[in-house]
Amino acid sequence: MARGAEPAGQRRPCGSVVAYFTSAKFLLYLGHALSTWGDRMWHFAVSVFLVELYGNSLLLTAVYGLVVAGSVLLLGAIIGDWVDKNSRLKVAQTSLVVQNASVILCGIILMIVFLFKTQLLTLYHGWLLTVCYILVITIANIANLASTATAITIQRDWIVVVAGEDRSKLADMNATIRRIDQLTNILAPMAVGQIMTYGSPMIGCGFISGWNLMSMCVEYLLLWKVYQKTPTLALKSAKVEESELKQLNVKKEGDMKPAEGVQLIVEKDVTGFEPQQEKEVSCAARIAEPFITFRDGWVAYYNQPVFLAGMGLAFLYMTVLGFDCITTGYAYTQGLSGSVLSLLMGASAVTGIMGTVAFTWLRRKCGLIRTGLISGVAQFACLVLCAISVFMPGSPLDLTVSPFADISARLFESEPLPTIASPEDKPEMVFATGMPNLLNGSTTPANSDPEMSPEPVPLISVSLLFAGVIAARVGLWSFDLTVTQLLQENVVESERGIINGVQNSMNYLLDLLHFIMVILAPNPEAFGLLVLISVSFVAMGHIMYFRFAQKSLGKQLFVCCTPDPKTVSDSSPPGNTSTV
Repeated sequence: MARGAEPAGQRRPCGSVVAYFTSAKFLLYLGHALSTWGDRMWHFAVSVFLVELYGNSLLLTAVYGLVVAGSVLLLGAIIGDWVDKNSRLKVAQTSLVVQNASVILCGIILMIVFLFKTQLLTLYHGWLLTVCYILVITIANIANLASTATAITIQRDWIVVVAGEDRSKLADMNATIRRIDQLTNILAPMAVGQIMTYGSPMIGCGFISGWNLMSMCVEYLLLWKVYQKTPTLALKSAKVEESELKQLNVKKEGDMKPAEGVQLIVEKDVTGFEPQQEKEVSCAARIAEPFITFRDGWVAYYNQPVFLAGMGLAFLYMTVLGFDCITTGYAYTQGLSGSVLSLLMGASAVTGIMGTVAFTWLRRKCGLIRTGLISGVAQFACLVLCAISVFMPGSPLDLTVSPFADISARLFESEPLPTIASPEDKPEMVFATGMPNLLNGSTTPANSDPEMSPEPVPLISVSLLFAGVIAARVGLWSFDLTVTQLLQENVVESERGIINGVQNSMNYLLDLLHFIMVILAPNPEAFGLLVLISVSFVAMGHIMYFRFAQKSLGKQLFVCCTPDPKTVSDSSPPGNTSTV
């Protein structure tokens, strides 16, 4: 008996390890890591490819960014509605195949263009090459829309079902997903950048296409395994056919019961007039359906009990205080080198991961809603350093220089519009103003003569700026996770897709506004003003969240106790039933 008991005890740790690596949770992490790695490589590379193809001009990159932003802004609600109205496995697999197939096709087209660019320039006076550019941007936009659908269905729906009723498990899974995002944001562009540097853009295209082909097969298998291991993922299919959204049950013209449809067919055979009228009504209803979905999606978003929390998160996108090419371009004008900036970006990734750890700890100690409050205060307190940096020695702030001078010359002579993306994608963005060109590796400040040696700029201001930006990442990502889980827990299952689609549209809208703000004031002398505006928008976002928390918790808002996750939760506002 002792001989039989000892091996069993020795096998138990090994069995638990095997059980974890074969669990639905780990398979979901693995699939997300593969998907995110491919996304980050593509988002970074496509901008560089377009610049390389168009003679080191940012025009194609700018057009691509605006097309992507406009598409998500207009189609976010419609994509979310499609996610809600179809089975989970069908949505996940379809969006996965469309996304990866689009990237593979783009890679093939780009390889052809790189190989035969000279010949394409001579065919049809260069119009064939222009058609190739249009195809690349269109297909890449389709890939981004499919990626949006994948993010909504996996990160906002599947993860909730896999976690079940355990909200602590849901919080841990959300935090792990964000840690994967943070790591891939840094490592994936570095990997593909090395391939493109020591190889060629064509080799980079081939590598990304091959990666997406392999990744698509593995991710498809992982999705199927997760679906098999979590039977509750299939329960949505019982509601899919009816396609009833709680706040989108407006009766559309042309809808009919099956019996009425049979009667119409009979009438078509007899009169030939009435059915034509019904057919016209049905066609009109089909044409109007996307517009109705768009309108009703935004109305439903506004009526959500977590509306103010979602708006608070969206307002954080209206900021230049991130590691995008706007802020790094400003840093170059202040004398920071590329190596220093790369170290700062690494530090920001570390503090971002610290934010995910802080989120899980604070949620256990103080509850979900209070975690958002604490995170907001921490982020704003760190950004105060950025506001102070505007007035410190070394700051180029000069209010006597009009931030709107020479706008027409900048817009119409040589400077394109910026790209647009989610905060996770901002390190790959490209922006063109009076800032230096970051793609060609130039570290010379804008408008300077390389033969002259400019006076060294005091680093007090820029040091405070980046100290605030890096430290604020802890509160930022903790706050982001808080709002994400609030949306997961408080939006009914049948509306998760459309509500999160509208949330993505709001994020893109505020991100677009922040780029427009920079276009209107591109001078380094005006960057301090942009910093103050950014801090103001962050403050407004957290004020909205505070109002949401006040409505939800009332007088218990500042009572910080240790809740029992099995019995107590402060994440469900009054009058709303959580679905997890």
